[in-house]
Amino acid sequence: MSDLARLRKKAMKLPLLPGVYLMKNSQGQIIYVGKAKALKNRVSQYFGSQNNHSLKVRKMVENVDDFDFIVTDSEFEALVLECSLIKLHTPKYNILLKDDKGYHYIKVTKGDWPVISAAKQVLDDGADYIGPYTSSFAVSNSVDEALKIFKLPQCGKVFPRDIGKGRPCLNYHISQCCAPCSGKVSCKEYNDAVNDALKFLKNGGGSDTVKRMETEMQEAAEALDFERAAKLRDRIASIKKMTEKQKVMANIHREQDVFAVVCEREKACMSVLRFTGGRLFDSEHFIIDRPEDLADARRELLQSFYSMRTNIPKNIVVDGDVEDSELLCEWLSETSGHKVTITVPLRGEQVQLVEMCRKNASENLFQSMGRKNRDSAALKELAELLGLQSPPDYIEAYDISHFAGSDNVAGMVVFKDGVPYRSAYKRFAIKGFEGQNDYKSMREVISRRFQRYLDGGDRGKGFDKLPDLILLDGGLGQVNAVKPVLQEMGLDIPLYGMVKDSRHRTRAISSSGGELELNAKHQAFVLVTKIQDEVHRFAITYHRTKHKKSTVSTTLTSIEGIGEARAKALLRHFKTMTAIRGAEVGEIAGVKGMNEKAARAVYAAFHPDDET
Repeated sequence: MSDLARLRKKAMKLPLLPGVYLMKNSQGQIIYVGKAKALKNRVSQYFGSQNNHSLKVRKMVENVDDFDFIVTDSEFEALVLECSLIKLHTPKYNILLKDDKGYHYIKVTKGDWPVISAAKQVLDDGADYIGPYTSSFAVSNSVDEALKIFKLPQCGKVFPRDIGKGRPCLNYHISQCCAPCSGKVSCKEYNDAVNDALKFLKNGGGSDTVKRMETEMQEAAEALDFERAAKLRDRIASIKKMTEKQKVMANIHREQDVFAVVCEREKACMSVLRFTGGRLFDSEHFIIDRPEDLADARRELLQSFYSMRTNIPKNIVVDGDVEDSELLCEWLSETSGHKVTITVPLRGEQVQLVEMCRKNASENLFQSMGRKNRDSAALKELAELLGLQSPPDYIEAYDISHFAGSDNVAGMVVFKDGVPYRSAYKRFAIKGFEGQNDYKSMREVISRRFQRYLDGGDRGKGFDKLPDLILLDGGLGQVNAVKPVLQEMGLDIPLYGMVKDSRHRTRAISSSGGELELNAKHQAFVLVTKIQDEVHRFAITYHRTKHKKSTVSTTLTSIEGIGEARAKALLRHFKTMTAIRGAEVGEIAGVKGMNEKAARAVYAAFHPDDET
């Protein structure tokens, strides 16, 4: 009985009751934890037909050797237990968000002219540190606001050393710095501004700070200290102006988290914007493997996120359906001690916030994948031109290079996310025949490459996965020659040829159905041209290297007493023909496999006028 059949038989004996199941590998390690409304129905699905599962689920099932289960009184209890077990075991195939925010501080240097800045750690430098805070976003934004509101320098100048040594910078002219460097600000005035900024930061800014400063402004005015009153008035105006620039929510939900998930090829990004007091106070993003079911993924993401957080808002806004949202709300409400709701907005300001969050997720995902928007657009356009279901994230291209049928070689280049992935490049020396036959050469290369994949084991980078698209340097003949090879191997991979014009420039993409013309207006044209030029460069470079070695080897083997083995030994030892030519008889004789007679023959071949 196969493992799949054995596991399915065990699953069919499970009760139709709510509970939690724990998938284990052959070492007994828990690799996945899930909950079910009816254990039998849910668990047996894993061990039925694998055609309905995503690649990730199939890989998980392949690694399952056994499973345990725990029956609960309700589905809600199953959810709570699932959260607890995931946190305890951190299974490989669950969506796990890594809480790597760390701690952040507000740093205040010592001295007569203290400086306020954001810091990632406490150093033994004599400065004062306020914190810790868990949000770098909150710390950096608060410090930035405080420096602008209280017109403190951000230029990095050291006072009093740099006073009077230069003109005030742009920040002074746009009223964001009091310019101590000009010498017009006393040390006391500067310290008063620093102290006010620290009060602003410690109180969290906002309305409380404004109220305190308004009281101080009135007291200063009553004491006829109009200069101090004017400064306080300007600072109050700056705080209010800064607050207006924030993304303010409707008064109904002044505290909430907004979530959005964006998927691209094999990866996805979840972003969250966190609001309090009507202002954005934190922003986070997490890169994960692309989920099979977005609704279920959102549930897992929210579970994982709030398992790491103590502050759970009353309102959570998401960009789509959440599996078991009512159960999740019940768990979040019980955890936080107040009622929590999850909503999917359809109109108004909340939709705009979700869209802003989605843009954040998209940008972070592209950055993490190392892909520029231009490359992404080119891949999408290429997919549309070729009728592919999704943009080809991993492209392999092949080219044959030879000299009149000798030193026949091929090059394979890989483009990942629209850019060269050089660590996966491969070179092939044609071994199956002698002479010139590009079609036969391409068939051999494709056969060898994909046989390495099918054989499994230590395939090595470049052979360890299937491409989303194969491009051959050549037209319809190359495509027709290679297609049967893939079919015989049972591989269904999109296959196209790259056709050049009479000037060796990319003109079209060919397939068994004909040619698709490309022009410079297509972003896909630029990408295909880049791929074709790169694979040609790589293949011809390998050919020239091999041809040069072949020529050198022929020069040596033409010497009496020097065969292939001795020629290779000489090249290994001396590296270049120039070094061999300049070597003395004794040096040549010292090479492994050589003797004095053979060494004299080599020396004489390069020094015919010398007596040896």
